[in-house]
Order: sequence, then C-alpha cells, then structure tokens
Amino acid sequence: MRPPASKSSSSAARPARWTVDDDLSYLLARASHVTSTAMHLEVRAAGLTVLEWRVLATLADGRAANVSQLASMALAEQSTVTKLLGRLEAHGSIARSAVDHDRRQSLVRITASGRKLVGPLLRRARRHARHCIDGLGPREADLLKRALRQLIDAR
Repeated sequence: MRPPASKSSSSAARPARWTVDDDLSYLLARASHVTSTAMHLEVRAAGLTVLEWRVLATLADGRAANVSQLASMALAEQSTVTKLLGRLEAHGSIARSAVDHDRRQSLVRITASGRKLVGPLLRRARRHARHCIDGLGPREADLLKRALRQLIDAR
C-alpha cells in the first residue's frame, strides 16, 4: 500500500502521478488473489480443481444450468466447461438432460454424490467469505458486494 500523497502547493498545479495502485483492474485482481488463495488451497486439498469447484458450487443450490451459464459463472471458456462436465458426469457428480425445446442444449444438475463432495467445501467457503470481510463491518461489506455486482452487470 502506498502512503497518502502529501499536499503541497505544487501538487494543486499538476495532476497526481498515476500508479498501478490507482488501477481498478489491478485492485480487483489483487483483491481476488488475496481472498481466493486460501480457499483454492482447500479446494485442491479436497481433490478438486478450482474449475470443478466453481461448477459444482454453482449447481449446489439445486437449480439446473446450461453450459453457457456455467461457463460464465466458472470464469471459463464454454468448450473447457463442456469437457469438464464429461469428467464430472463420469464421476457421478453431475447429470445432464436435454432441453425439451432444443435437443442440442443440455441442462446440468448436481447429483447427490456431487452434493456430498462439495458440501463440506461450501461450509468452508462461507466461513472463508465471512473471514475475508470481517474487518469491513456489515454495512461496508454489503456496499462492496453491491458495487461489485453492479460493476459485473454493467459489462
């Protein structure tokens, strides 16, 4: 973290010097790295890749999703998620079914086996998320989450 800029009479005449710490993309990437590293270690210790975790966590609420939705939520390419779904289906963690109005699409659901696999990680993820925002307080944590959702939805 850089120290606050000192106020001098010459600083009013010229614009502040830009640093990487002023870049929103950098700050978001750094915050993501800081908040996700420990959880990703737990995911790997449980025998899952981060992508498998993201897909199963997305499906854990019981709602079906299509490949496009899963790719978006998992931050991955659709072709990568399609291959991953084949592996998860072979392991019995997910099940796919055709969409009635378009047989080329499929809906993906988590199975009981998938829920059993991801359940303990979901509990750890909730604890981890609380720990990440502990220093913010409830109001600031809510504002941060809302601002991030707005930023995501605007793109």
